[in-house]
Amino acid sequence: MSPPPPPQPLSNLHDNLVVGLPSLPDLVLTALSVCLLFTSSASKSHTITATRCPFLSFPLNPRRFLKIPAMSHSSTSSTSPSTPSLFLLPRRHNFASPQSLSDWLRPRLPSDSFASWGIKPGTKNVHNLWLELAEGETSLADSTPPIRTVQVVTVRVAGKHGKFLVESHQELSDGNVRKRGRPLSEKMKPNEDPESAAVRAIREELGSVIIGGGEGREGGVIEVEDIVRIDPNSYEMRVEEKVSDSYPGLPGCYVLHTVCATVEGLPEGDFCTYEVDEYGVSEEKNLADKAVSVKKHYWTWVSADSIKP
Repeated sequence: MSPPPPPQPLSNLHDNLVVGLPSLPDLVLTALSVCLLFTSSASKSHTITATRCPFLSFPLNPRRFLKIPAMSHSSTSSTSPSTPSLFLLPRRHNFASPQSLSDWLRPRLPSDSFASWGIKPGTKNVHNLWLELAEGETSLADSTPPIRTVQVVTVRVAGKHGKFLVESHQELSDGNVRKRGRPLSEKMKPNEDPESAAVRAIREELGSVIIGGGEGREGGVIEVEDIVRIDPNSYEMRVEEKVSDSYPGLPGCYVLHTVCATVEGLPEGDFCTYEVDEYGVSEEKNLADKAVSVKKHYWTWVSADSIKP
Protein backbone atom coordinates (compact mmCIF):
# COMPACT_ATOMS: atom_id res chain seq x y z
CA MET A 1 0.00 0.00 0.00
CA SER A 2 1.52 3.28 -1.15
CA PRO A 3 1.66 6.28 1.26
CA PRO A 4 -0.88 9.10 0.77
CA PRO A 5 0.24 12.05 -1.38
CA PRO A 6 1.71 15.02 0.48
CA PRO A 7 -0.65 17.96 1.26
CA GLN A 8 -0.91 20.64 -1.41
CA PRO A 9 0.97 23.88 -0.62
CA LEU A 10 -1.21 26.86 0.31
CA SER A 11 0.27 28.94 -2.48
CA ASN A 12 -0.77 26.36 -5.10
CA LEU A 13 -4.25 26.08 -3.54
CA HIS A 14 -4.74 29.86 -3.96
CA ASP A 15 -3.65 29.65 -7.59
CA ASN A 16 -6.16 26.89 -8.26
CA LEU A 17 -9.01 28.85 -6.68
CA VAL A 18 -8.49 31.95 -8.79
CA VAL A 19 -8.17 30.04 -12.05
CA GLY A 20 -11.19 30.75 -14.26
CA LEU A 21 -12.40 33.82 -12.31
CA PRO A 22 -12.79 37.00 -14.40
CA SER A 23 -10.36 39.84 -13.90
CA LEU A 24 -11.44 43.08 -12.19
CA PRO A 25 -11.91 45.00 -15.48
CA ASP A 26 -14.15 42.21 -16.75
CA LEU A 27 -16.31 42.43 -13.61
CA VAL A 28 -16.67 46.20 -14.00
CA LEU A 29 -17.70 45.91 -17.65
CA THR A 30 -20.24 43.21 -16.80
CA ALA A 31 -21.79 45.31 -14.03
CA LEU A 32 -22.07 48.32 -16.34
CA SER A 33 -23.75 46.22 -19.00
CA VAL A 34 -26.35 44.96 -16.53
CA CYS A 35 -27.07 48.52 -15.33
CA LEU A 36 -27.48 49.81 -18.89
CA LEU A 37 -29.81 46.94 -19.74
CA PHE A 38 -31.98 47.59 -16.65
CA THR A 39 -32.13 51.35 -17.29
CA SER A 40 -33.10 50.83 -20.92
CA SER A 41 -35.94 48.44 -20.08
CA ALA A 42 -37.25 50.68 -17.29
CA SER A 43 -37.33 53.74 -19.54
CA LYS A 44 -39.39 51.89 -22.12
CA SER A 45 -42.01 50.79 -19.62
CA HIS A 46 -42.48 54.04 -17.69
CA THR A 47 -41.70 57.52 -18.99
CA ILE A 48 -42.03 60.63 -16.81
CA THR A 49 -42.34 64.07 -18.35
CA ALA A 50 -39.95 66.58 -16.81
CA THR A 51 -41.48 69.44 -14.86
CA ARG A 52 -40.29 72.19 -12.59
CA CYS A 53 -42.89 71.28 -9.99
CA PRO A 54 -41.11 69.77 -6.99
CA PHE A 55 -41.49 66.15 -5.90
CA LEU A 56 -43.57 65.00 -8.90
CA SER A 57 -43.90 61.23 -9.15
CA PHE A 58 -46.37 59.08 -11.08
CA PRO A 59 -47.48 55.60 -9.95
CA LEU A 60 -47.04 52.52 -12.09
CA ASN A 61 -50.36 51.03 -11.04
CA PRO A 62 -53.05 53.69 -10.51
CA ARG A 63 -56.20 52.67 -8.67
CA ARG A 64 -59.93 53.53 -8.43
CA PHE A 65 -62.64 52.57 -10.91
CA LEU A 66 -62.20 55.91 -12.66
CA LYS A 67 -58.60 54.93 -13.32
CA ILE A 68 -57.55 57.81 -11.09
CA PRO A 69 -54.45 57.41 -8.91
CA ALA A 70 -54.96 57.72 -5.18
CA MET A 71 -53.63 60.91 -3.64
CA SER A 72 -51.23 61.02 -0.75
CA HIS A 73 -50.05 64.22 0.92
CA SER A 74 -47.14 62.58 2.70
CA SER A 75 -45.00 64.40 5.23
CA THR A 76 -41.92 62.50 4.04
CA SER A 77 -40.27 62.08 0.66
CA SER A 78 -40.57 58.30 0.47
CA THR A 79 -43.41 55.96 -0.34
CA SER A 80 -44.19 52.27 -0.22
CA PRO A 81 -44.72 50.36 -3.49
CA SER A 82 -48.02 49.09 -2.11
CA THR A 83 -49.36 52.62 -1.68
CA PRO A 84 -48.46 54.55 -4.82
CA SER A 85 -49.10 58.28 -4.84
CA LEU A 86 -49.31 60.79 -7.63
CA PHE A 87 -47.58 63.51 -5.71
CA LEU A 88 -44.89 63.30 -3.07
CA LEU A 89 -44.93 66.58 -1.23
CA PRO A 90 -42.00 67.96 0.75
CA ARG A 91 -41.79 67.65 4.48
CA ARG A 92 -44.54 69.91 5.79
CA HIS A 93 -43.45 73.03 7.60
CA ASN A 94 -44.99 73.37 11.05
CA PHE A 95 -45.83 77.04 11.32
CA ALA A 96 -47.16 77.69 14.79
CA SER A 97 -49.16 80.72 13.70
CA PRO A 98 -49.90 82.96 10.70
CA GLN A 99 -47.29 85.36 12.11
CA SER A 100 -44.55 82.71 11.97
CA LEU A 101 -45.57 81.92 8.39
CA SER A 102 -45.43 85.64 7.56
CA ASP A 103 -41.96 85.93 9.06
CA TRP A 104 -40.80 82.95 6.98
CA LEU A 105 -42.29 84.28 3.73
CA ARG A 106 -41.27 87.93 3.95
CA PRO A 107 -37.55 87.53 3.03
CA ARG A 108 -38.41 84.98 0.32
CA LEU A 109 -40.95 87.05 -1.67
CA PRO A 110 -40.91 90.43 -3.44
CA SER A 111 -41.83 92.96 -0.78
CA ASP A 112 -44.40 94.83 -2.88
CA SER A 113 -46.17 91.62 -3.90
CA PHE A 114 -46.29 90.25 -0.36
CA ALA A 115 -47.60 93.57 0.97
CA SER A 116 -50.58 93.33 -1.39
CA TRP A 117 -51.90 90.08 0.11
CA GLY A 118 -55.42 90.69 1.41
CA ILE A 119 -55.19 94.33 0.31
CA LYS A 120 -55.38 94.05 -3.47
CA PRO A 121 -58.97 93.18 -4.51
CA GLY A 122 -59.46 89.47 -5.10
CA THR A 123 -56.39 88.36 -3.14
CA LYS A 124 -56.16 86.29 0.02
CA ASN A 125 -54.06 86.93 3.13
CA VAL A 126 -51.53 85.02 5.22
CA HIS A 127 -54.31 83.56 7.37
CA ASN A 128 -55.75 81.85 4.28
CA LEU A 129 -52.41 80.30 3.37
CA TRP A 130 -51.78 79.22 6.96
CA LEU A 131 -55.15 77.44 7.04
CA GLU A 132 -54.40 75.71 3.73
CA LEU A 133 -51.12 74.44 5.16
CA ALA A 134 -52.68 73.42 8.47
CA GLU A 135 -55.41 71.42 6.68
CA GLY A 136 -52.95 69.78 4.30
CA GLU A 137 -54.40 71.36 1.16
CA THR A 138 -51.18 73.15 0.22
CA SER A 139 -47.46 72.52 0.39
CA LEU A 140 -44.60 75.03 0.30
CA ALA A 141 -41.17 74.13 -1.04
CA ASP A 142 -38.28 75.53 0.97
CA SER A 143 -36.90 77.73 -1.78
CA THR A 144 -36.64 81.39 -2.77
CA PRO A 145 -39.27 82.11 -3.77
CA PRO A 146 -41.20 79.18 -2.29
CA ILE A 147 -43.32 77.09 -4.67
CA ARG A 148 -46.89 76.47 -3.57
CA THR A 149 -48.08 73.03 -4.68
CA VAL A 150 -51.83 72.41 -4.83
CA GLN A 151 -53.91 69.54 -6.15
CA VAL A 152 -57.21 70.76 -7.57
CA VAL A 153 -60.24 68.89 -8.85
CA THR A 154 -62.12 70.58 -11.69
CA VAL A 155 -65.69 69.41 -12.39
CA ARG A 156 -67.16 70.13 -15.80
CA VAL A 157 -70.87 69.95 -15.00
CA ALA A 158 -72.85 69.25 -18.17
CA GLY A 159 -76.35 70.67 -18.65
CA LYS A 160 -78.93 70.69 -21.41
CA HIS A 161 -78.22 71.62 -25.04
CA GLY A 162 -74.50 70.88 -24.71
CA LYS A 163 -73.91 73.66 -22.16
CA PHE A 164 -71.47 73.50 -19.26
CA LEU A 165 -71.59 75.22 -15.87
CA VAL A 166 -69.04 77.98 -15.24
CA GLU A 167 -68.50 80.13 -12.17
CA SER A 168 -68.50 83.70 -13.50
CA HIS A 169 -67.46 85.44 -10.27
CA GLN A 170 -67.38 85.27 -6.48
CA GLU A 171 -68.45 87.67 -3.76
CA LEU A 172 -65.86 87.70 -0.96
CA SER A 173 -66.19 88.38 2.75
CA ASP A 174 -64.24 91.64 2.44
CA GLY A 175 -66.80 92.99 -0.05
CA ASN A 176 -64.61 92.55 -3.13
CA VAL A 177 -65.62 90.60 -6.22
CA ARG A 178 -63.26 88.08 -7.80
CA LYS A 179 -63.69 87.12 -11.44
CA ARG A 180 -63.47 83.42 -12.21
CA GLY A 181 -64.71 82.29 -15.65
CA ARG A 182 -63.96 78.63 -15.00
CA PRO A 183 -65.78 75.38 -14.12
CA LEU A 184 -66.37 74.37 -10.52
CA SER A 185 -63.04 73.68 -8.84
CA GLU A 186 -61.87 72.83 -5.36
CA LYS A 187 -58.57 72.16 -3.58
CA MET A 188 -58.22 68.51 -2.67
CA LYS A 189 -57.85 67.26 0.89
CA PRO A 190 -55.01 64.97 2.03
CA ASN A 191 -55.44 61.36 0.80
CA GLU A 192 -58.57 62.35 -1.18
CA ASP A 193 -59.12 60.92 -4.66
CA PRO A 194 -60.52 63.11 -7.47
CA GLU A 195 -63.90 61.35 -7.51
CA SER A 196 -64.55 61.99 -3.82
CA ALA A 197 -63.22 65.53 -4.12
CA ALA A 198 -65.58 66.20 -7.04
CA VAL A 199 -68.62 65.07 -5.06
CA ARG A 200 -67.53 67.16 -2.07
CA ALA A 201 -67.02 70.22 -4.30
CA ILE A 202 -70.52 69.85 -5.73
CA ARG A 203 -71.98 69.49 -2.24
CA GLU A 204 -70.17 72.54 -0.84
CA GLU A 205 -70.59 74.96 -3.75
CA LEU A 206 -73.88 73.87 -5.37
CA GLY A 207 -75.66 72.24 -2.46
CA SER A 208 -77.76 75.29 -1.58
CA VAL A 209 -79.77 75.02 -4.82
CA ILE A 210 -79.81 71.28 -5.50
CA ILE A 211 -83.37 69.99 -5.00
CA GLY A 212 -84.25 72.93 -2.80
CA GLY A 213 -81.14 72.54 -0.67
CA GLY A 214 -81.60 68.80 -0.11
CA GLU A 215 -85.36 68.32 0.27
CA GLY A 216 -86.75 66.26 -2.55
CA ARG A 217 -88.02 62.92 -3.64
CA GLU A 218 -91.01 61.72 -1.64
CA GLY A 219 -90.27 64.17 1.14
CA GLY A 220 -86.92 62.62 1.96
CA VAL A 221 -83.50 64.19 2.16
CA ILE A 222 -81.47 63.76 -1.02
CA GLU A 223 -77.83 62.75 -0.73
CA VAL A 224 -75.58 64.49 -3.24
CA GLU A 225 -74.04 61.14 -4.18
CA ASP A 226 -77.47 60.01 -5.42
CA ILE A 227 -77.90 62.88 -7.92
CA VAL A 228 -74.33 63.18 -9.22
CA ARG A 229 -73.12 61.07 -12.13
CA ILE A 230 -69.42 61.20 -12.98
CA ASP A 231 -68.34 60.02 -16.43
CA PRO A 232 -65.75 57.26 -15.75
CA ASN A 233 -64.02 57.93 -19.09
CA SER A 234 -63.67 61.68 -18.66
CA TYR A 235 -60.71 61.87 -16.31
CA GLU A 236 -57.80 64.05 -17.39
CA MET A 237 -54.76 65.35 -15.53
CA ARG A 238 -52.39 68.17 -16.34
CA VAL A 239 -49.86 70.33 -14.50
CA GLU A 240 -50.02 74.11 -14.68
CA GLU A 241 -47.30 76.44 -13.44
CA LYS A 242 -48.07 80.10 -12.82
CA VAL A 243 -47.85 82.83 -10.20
CA SER A 244 -50.83 82.65 -7.87
CA ASP A 245 -53.67 85.13 -8.39
CA SER A 246 -54.68 84.74 -4.75
CA TYR A 247 -51.13 85.21 -3.40
CA PRO A 248 -49.24 87.68 -5.66
CA GLY A 249 -45.56 86.90 -6.11
CA LEU A 250 -45.93 83.28 -4.97
CA PRO A 251 -45.22 80.75 -7.76
CA GLY A 252 -47.73 77.93 -7.94
CA CYS A 253 -47.65 74.37 -9.21
CA TYR A 254 -51.22 73.23 -9.83
CA VAL A 255 -51.97 69.56 -10.46
CA LEU A 256 -55.39 69.74 -12.12
CA HIS A 257 -57.65 66.67 -12.11
CA THR A 258 -60.63 67.15 -14.42
CA VAL A 259 -63.81 65.04 -14.58
CA CYS A 260 -67.15 65.53 -16.33
CA ALA A 261 -70.39 65.10 -14.39
CA THR A 262 -74.14 65.64 -14.50
CA VAL A 263 -76.06 66.96 -11.50
CA GLU A 264 -79.81 66.70 -11.10
CA GLY A 265 -81.83 69.67 -9.88
CA LEU A 266 -79.69 72.58 -11.09
CA PRO A 267 -81.46 75.69 -12.48
CA GLU A 268 -81.41 76.02 -16.25
CA GLY A 269 -80.60 79.75 -16.14
CA ASP A 270 -78.00 81.82 -14.30
CA PHE A 271 -78.04 81.41 -10.52
CA CYS A 272 -76.00 81.99 -7.37
CA THR A 273 -75.18 79.78 -4.41
CA TYR A 274 -74.18 80.58 -0.84
CA GLU A 275 -71.03 79.44 0.91
CA VAL A 276 -72.29 78.71 4.42
CA ASP A 277 -68.85 78.74 6.06
CA GLU A 278 -65.78 78.06 3.94
CA TYR A 279 -63.67 77.28 7.00
CA GLY A 280 -66.48 75.93 9.16
CA VAL A 281 -64.69 72.66 9.87
CA SER A 282 -61.47 74.34 10.87
CA GLU A 283 -60.35 73.86 14.47
CA GLU A 284 -58.82 77.33 14.34
CA LYS A 285 -62.12 79.21 14.13
CA ASN A 286 -60.67 82.47 15.43
CA LEU A 287 -58.03 82.45 12.68
CA ALA A 288 -60.55 81.47 10.02
CA ASP A 289 -62.55 84.59 10.84
CA LYS A 290 -59.51 86.68 9.81
CA ALA A 291 -59.15 84.91 6.46
CA VAL A 292 -60.80 86.14 3.25
CA SER A 293 -63.65 83.73 2.47
CA VAL A 294 -66.19 83.25 -0.32
CA LYS A 295 -69.76 84.24 0.53
CA LYS A 296 -71.51 83.79 -2.83
CA HIS A 297 -70.79 81.93 -6.06
CA TYR A 298 -72.34 83.15 -9.33
CA TRP A 299 -72.93 80.56 -12.07
CA THR A 300 -73.79 80.63 -15.76
CA TRP A 301 -74.12 78.10 -18.59
CA VAL A 302 -71.73 78.40 -21.54
CA SER A 303 -70.81 76.41 -24.64
CA ALA A 304 -67.96 73.93 -24.41
CA ASP A 305 -65.66 75.87 -26.75
CA SER A 306 -65.80 78.96 -24.52
CA ILE A 307 -64.35 77.19 -21.46
CA LYS A 308 -60.73 78.03 -20.75
CA PRO A 309 -58.37 75.03 -21.03
